[in-house]
Amino acid sequence: MDFGQQTLSTQTQDGPRPLDQLPQLARDTTAENPWPVSVVSQKYHDAVSRWPASWVEGQIVEINMRRATSGYITLRDSFEDISISVMGFRNFVSLARNFHQGDRVVIHGRPDVWIKATRLSFVADDIRRIGAGDLKAQIDELRKKLKGEGLFDQENKVPLPEFPACIGLICAPQARAEGDVITNVNLRWPAVDFKVVHAHVQGSQCPSDVIAAINKLDADPDVDVIIVARGGGSFEDLIGFSDEGVVRATAACATPIISAVGHEDDWTLIDLAADLRASTPTDAAKKVVPDIREQWQLIENAWGQIQMRVSTKLQSEEQLIEGYANRPSLTHPETMLEPHERFVADAEQRMRLGLTRIVDDAGLTVEKLHATLTALSPQSTLDRGYAVVQGADGHVIDDASALSVGDRLTVTLKHGEVVSNVTEIEQ
Repeated sequence: MDFGQQTLSTQTQDGPRPLDQLPQLARDTTAENPWPVSVVSQKYHDAVSRWPASWVEGQIVEINMRRATSGYITLRDSFEDISISVMGFRNFVSLARNFHQGDRVVIHGRPDVWIKATRLSFVADDIRRIGAGDLKAQIDELRKKLKGEGLFDQENKVPLPEFPACIGLICAPQARAEGDVITNVNLRWPAVDFKVVHAHVQGSQCPSDVIAAINKLDADPDVDVIIVARGGGSFEDLIGFSDEGVVRATAACATPIISAVGHEDDWTLIDLAADLRASTPTDAAKKVVPDIREQWQLIENAWGQIQMRVSTKLQSEEQLIEGYANRPSLTHPETMLEPHERFVADAEQRMRLGLTRIVDDAGLTVEKLHATLTALSPQSTLDRGYAVVQGADGHVIDDASALSVGDRLTVTLKHGEVVSNVTEIEQ
């Protein structure tokens, strides 16, 4: 490449080299006579500065317009996993203040190389919105759709096992998230195994890899719970976890699944479909297993309560037995009969009194009846000097006209009877 004539001065360890000693063309450089970094950076800058300005279309995935004098945007291609850094100055900042992450825009500017770091950037001077079909709006529409289907309903959530024996972990190979999860889980609950499935966690391969990993671990009977883990990143980096297929696979997973994607402020649709959302991979490790120290403390507390309750129960039973042993019914068993004896004696006395009263009342009644009968008996009349006259047929004669001379009469006196015949009748 020929970057043209330069006016730079450079130096070696022995001092600056004159410019006329430097190669003029890239093809003329050698290991013994190279270009200094400053020359290369300047040549890049001069070459890029001749490129024309252009309009660039894409999706805003990061935007920083907090300073009035300069601002920065990361612009993502609408179809490919490719981004470009955009910077602008005061006029551009005033235009871009009303734009947000996820907006689809076109930006006008020209490329530039920052010589200090030989860094290529796109220096913008204009920005315009192009429709509402941005990623955030698409994700929001997908969220509403899946919510309407009930994929995020709380009643569909599967509770996590309290003491999992095997944890399935989905993460990127050699990712920090893998170490965070495994290390923190082992610190809290060493008696657990892991089955790790590595997958792409950003880019175009992310959705298909994550879906395959979820299905693989869900079909494994040894896996008690699944963690999908990824460290923090930009909206662009995490977009794969809002893929419809990933969300549906998560909601359909029969094994309890934890979403640990990004940091606490990062949200993706997999968080809504998962049975539990953890703010970070480390937080997932704390939620998936109990703390062994806390469990030992619970066991010790429970054991102490058991011992205390058993001791209290034994003391209570001992006191109860001592109370029984000291009762008069055991020390002097005869005392148990005393109430019954008193009852029988009282009953006997009441019976005697009752019978005596009955007999006395009956005797008085008999005496009264005897007196009444005596007063009414014919003998009582005879005892007063009267006599009873009976005819031959035994009937009492109470009318003289019923007799005839010669009739036989029997006269009953107080003592004895007199038999006579009628000789004369007076009326």
